[in-house]
Amino acid sequence: MKVAVIGTWHVHTLEYAEAIQANPKSELACCWDSNAERGKAFAEKMGIPFMESLDDILNDASIDSVQITTATTEHIKVIPACAKAGKNIFTEKVIATTNTDANIIADAIKSSAGKFTISFPHKTFPTVRAAKKLMDDGKLGKITYARVRNVHNGSTANWLPETFYDAAETGGGAMMDLGAHPMYLLGWFLGEPKSIVSVFTKVTGRAVEDNAVSLFDFGDGVIAVSETGFVSEGNPYTIEISGTEGAVLVHNNTVEYSSRADTDGKWVTMENLPSPMPLPVNQWIDAVTDNTQAPYGLDEALLLTKFMVGAYEATNTGKAYNF
Repeated sequence: MKVAVIGTWHVHTLEYAEAIQANPKSELACCWDSNAERGKAFAEKMGIPFMESLDDILNDASIDSVQITTATTEHIKVIPACAKAGKNIFTEKVIATTNTDANIIADAIKSSAGKFTISFPHKTFPTVRAAKKLMDDGKLGKITYARVRNVHNGSTANWLPETFYDAAETGGGAMMDLGAHPMYLLGWFLGEPKSIVSVFTKVTGRAVEDNAVSLFDFGDGVIAVSETGFVSEGNPYTIEISGTEGAVLVHNNTVEYSSRADTDGKWVTMENLPSPMPLPVNQWIDAVTDNTQAPYGLDEALLLTKFMVGAYEATNTGKAYNF
C-alpha cells in the first residue's frame, strides 16, 4: 500500500510516518501540508516528495491510503475529501471538535470503501488490557468507580510546539490532546455517560488549558474521572478501577489487583500480562493489506468527540453537561 502524509502539524506525525516506512507492507509515498514551508521541511527529512496540491494526491489512484496528521480543526476539510477519493484513512485523534463535524466526517467515511482507523494506542497496552479483562471477567464485581490520569510536563518544560496552544487549530488544550487517552479508555470501560462536570485551569498562562479534570456520572451509581495536563513532572500513568468485588491499579508498567474471587481480597501484582499488540498504525496497515477488519473505528471516534464536547461545554458554562 502507498501512503501519503496529509498534514505535518501534529507531534506524532514523524512517529506514524516512520512506522509506515519501516513496515514491509507499506510505502511512504509523499506528503502535503496547508503550511508549505512546514510540509517541505518534513518531506526533505523523510526523503519523500512534497505535493503542492492535495487534489493531486486525491486524484492519484496509485496512492490508496493516507495518514491524517493535520491540525485537529482541519479534519473536517481533509477527511471527507480523502474518504470521497476512496482512500484508506488513518487519523490522529480527536476526529473532530464538534458532534456536527464528527457526524459529517463519519457519513463521508461510511460512503467510502476505504479502511478507517483512529489512533487509540492505549487500548493496545498490555497493562490496560489486563485491567479491562478483569472487568470483563467479573473479577471486580459491579464497577462503581474508574479514574485515568495521563499527564506530562510539555508546558512547564516547554517542549510542546506553540501550535498546541492555538485553539483555532487544536480545538482545546490539554484535555483535547493528551486527555483524549483517558476519555476513550473511560468510554471503552464504561460506555456512554449521563453527565459531566469539568475544571480546566491555565497554570502557564497560555490561551488554552494545561491542567484539566472532568468528572462523569455514568448512571447506576458509577463515577469516573479523566485527569490530564501539560504541567506535571514525574507523575506516572495511572488507572484505578473499583468494584463491589475488587479493584485494580495500573501504575507505571505494573498491574496490581484485589479480588474476593481470585485473591481472597488481598492485593497482588499480576505476573502474566497479555502479549503486546501492534500499535494502531500497524494494525491499520494489516487491515488494508490483508483485507481484514480495521480496529478503532467510527463508533469509538464519535464517542470520543461526544466526551470532549461535554467536557468543554461543562467548563465553559460552569454547569453539568447532560449527554
